[in-house]
Amino acid sequence: MADRDIVARMADGVSAVPAADWDACAGTGNPFVSHAFLSALEDSGSVGPRTGWQPLPIIVDGADGRPAAIAPAYGKSHSQGEYVFDHAWADAWERAGGRYYPKLQIAAPFSPVPGPRLLLRDGEAAAAPALVAAIETVVRQNGLSSAHATFVAPDQVPLFEAAGWLIRSDRQFHWANQGYGCFDDFLGALASRKRKAIRKERAAAVAGLDIVHLSGGDLTEAHWDAFWAFYQDTGARKWGRPYLTRAFFSALGERMADRVLLMLALRDGRPIAGALNLIGGDTLYGRYWGATEEVPFLHFELCYYQAIDAAIARGLARVEAGAQGEHKLARGYEPVATWSAHFIPDPGFRRAVADYLAAERRAVDDEIEMLAEMGPFRRS
Repeated sequence: MADRDIVARMADGVSAVPAADWDACAGTGNPFVSHAFLSALEDSGSVGPRTGWQPLPIIVDGADGRPAAIAPAYGKSHSQGEYVFDHAWADAWERAGGRYYPKLQIAAPFSPVPGPRLLLRDGEAAAAPALVAAIETVVRQNGLSSAHATFVAPDQVPLFEAAGWLIRSDRQFHWANQGYGCFDDFLGALASRKRKAIRKERAAAVAGLDIVHLSGGDLTEAHWDAFWAFYQDTGARKWGRPYLTRAFFSALGERMADRVLLMLALRDGRPIAGALNLIGGDTLYGRYWGATEEVPFLHFELCYYQAIDAAIARGLARVEAGAQGEHKLARGYEPVATWSAHFIPDPGFRRAVADYLAAERRAVDDEIEMLAEMGPFRRS
């Protein structure tokens, strides 16, 4: 696809694109779309043809020949590891005689983290329509059923909407830093009963344990070995087969250690549980957790309360602790909308999905309003 100063192309993978060119488009705010993170997934074998995640980044070059816009695109042969569920769409399309897979996914694999899905150099939106058109062209030229941009940053939703993509909503629970100086300041904003419950949970969780925060040069392969055991245990119970390879965590430590915050719970110096976070421009992103010893409330302590402590200490505006989890509500994490965008070229299939999404959005809006009323904060 070309038009005088604009050329669109597809690369063989993120690793095939120079890191400086990629990050000039991705920016520094969201680590999940950085060259370091996405190439670590590729180079470690966590994504690739064998996994059903074929990296196919779509690039629009500017007049200077350098990427002006990039979509982190993947050819998908299934709907696993996406956290925006379209299995019912696949079933309906295939019952009607269609072929839903392969499809095109614009995403940070295995990461239900809102962020830019149209990576634009200098943040300029001028190249966005050409990039969206390139994505649509790839779908049409290859006979794919659809393209899906999941966990789209709210400010980019209008870019997809303007191109006629269908917009889907869901919800997560995020913690917002209201200028707190310490954890007790945050507790002071809660109703008395909730405040007491959290204090009791924290005391019970850490009894007999030491909690350490590790980042940068403090991270070692021994720490990754310990966390790998935690990740394997949680992954086996929740997904059947963990998505990430052991090599991915080593690559993470090598390529972006300063953006990693690993929290470990130690009993007599031995790690028994851990939570992995990535540090963004203004957000702490909680991603994975696991334990080899059952301790009441330790999950809440490592994943939610320690994350709040770390965000306050670092002056970060938010903690995003992953998908789902209404239990986060009682711990100060509030419901927020998340967004995805969907391109479906078949008119009949598009109409059916559009009708479904209209009803789903109303239900999500109602749920967010109801959940917000149930929050732990003091009423004025």
